[in-house]
Amino acid sequence: MQTQTLDDRPLQGGQAKEPPPLHVVENKATEELQLSRLSAMEPLEAEWRRLEEDDRNSLHQGYDWCAAWTKNQGSELAILWGRIGERTAFILPLEVRRTGAGRVARFIATEHSNINTGLFDRDFLDAADHSVLAALPGRIAAALDGVADILLLQKVPLEWRRRQNPLCALPHFPNQNRAYQLPLLEGFEETLKQINAKSRRKKFRVQERRFEAVGGYEHVVASTPQEQHALLEILFRQKAVRFRTLGLPDVFDEADVRAFFHQMLDSATPGHDAYPLRLHALRVGTPEEGRIAAVAALSRKGDHVICQFSAFDDTVVPDTSPGEMLFHLMISHLHGQGVALFDFGIGYQPYKRSWCPVETVHYDLAMPLTARGRLAALLQRAGTRAKIFIKAHPGLYGFLQRIRAGSRNAPAALGEDTET
Repeated sequence: MQTQTLDDRPLQGGQAKEPPPLHVVENKATEELQLSRLSAMEPLEAEWRRLEEDDRNSLHQGYDWCAAWTKNQGSELAILWGRIGERTAFILPLEVRRTGAGRVARFIATEHSNINTGLFDRDFLDAADHSVLAALPGRIAAALDGVADILLLQKVPLEWRRRQNPLCALPHFPNQNRAYQLPLLEGFEETLKQINAKSRRKKFRVQERRFEAVGGYEHVVASTPQEQHALLEILFRQKAVRFRTLGLPDVFDEADVRAFFHQMLDSATPGHDAYPLRLHALRVGTPEEGRIAAVAALSRKGDHVICQFSAFDDTVVPDTSPGEMLFHLMISHLHGQGVALFDFGIGYQPYKRSWCPVETVHYDLAMPLTARGRLAALLQRAGTRAKIFIKAHPGLYGFLQRIRAGSRNAPAALGEDTET
C-alpha cells in the first residue's frame, strides 16, 4: 500500500471516463489498495462525480455540496483518495478544524449534514474482503499523519439501504441522536396507515378549518430562484426566533453559513429529479395578505428526500401547528414522484416520532492519531454517553432544556439537538 500526498494538478483527461473494472485478489487486496491525501478537490472532480452517482452515497459528500462549503469557509482540506490499480475505490472528503481538543479531521460541513457515508465505489464494496476492511484504520491513520490529532466522523449509519459501510472498521459508538424516516408507499392513504391514519386525517381537518377561517392556506413550492432565496431568508428569520426562545445558539447566524446554503440553491441541475435544496412553505391568509407560517428545505437524491431543516411562525394562527401541516402537505405532494423514503433528519423531536415508523441509529467514529487525540476520543465518547443518559430520562432532559431556555448564553451542552 502506498500513502502519499499529491499536488493539486488535475487528473489526466479532465472528463470522466468509464473506469477499468475493479479486481480484488484474495490475500493480495491489502497490497493493491493505495491511499493518497489531497489538499484540493479539483484534481478528483471527475472521479468524485462518478462516485456520487450512486444514490446510497450521501448527498452531503457530493462534489457541489463540499465545494460550496469549502468556498465559503476557506476550509483546510485533507481529501483521502483510495484506489486499487487504476480505479478509484473511495473518496473521504475531509476538512481539518483546529479546536480546543486539537486538530480534528472530519467530514466537510458535517455540522450541517443529516447523514454521512463517504463515497464508495460499488464494485469495491462488492469485492473487498475482511482483510481490506481490517486494514483501513491503519492506512487512514498513516495518510493523516502529521495533519490531525483525531479522525472524528459523525452521523454515520453503519448500514444504509441494505449496504454495510466499510467505515464500520473504525472505532465507533452510537451518536446521541437517531434519524427518523417515513417510507412512502403506493398512495398517501397507504403511507398514513403506517402511523395512525385516522388520527392524522382528523388533525389535518381541524387545521384546515382553522386556516380557512383566516382566509385559507396555500402549499408553496418555490419554482424560481427569487422565490427560493426569499423563502430561505424567511426560514433563517423564523429559525433565529425559535433558537432565542429555546436558549440555543443560532447555527445559521454566520454570514458564510447562510451564503453556503444560498449557493446550494443555485447549484441544482435543471430537469433533474435530484436537487440539493428546494424550499416549501405554508402561506396562510388571503392571497393579497397571506403570511408564511412555516418553511422547510428539502434535498433529494434518488428516491430519498431529506428535510434538512424547517421553521415555523406560530403567531400567524396560534395553536395550529403550521409546521406539521406543512409536513402533511409535502409528504402528500411527493407521492407519485418516485420517492420511497421521506427523511425527517437526525435529532429527536416529538413530531418526528409521531410521523415515523423507522428509526436509524447513527454512529460517531473516533480514531485517535496522536496522544492528544487519544484524550479527545475519550472525552468525545464520554460526552456522547452522557447525552444518551440525559435523553433517556425525560425529566432530567426537560429540566436542563428549561435551564438553557432561561439563559441565552448557556453552552450547547446537549449537542446537536436543534430542530430541523
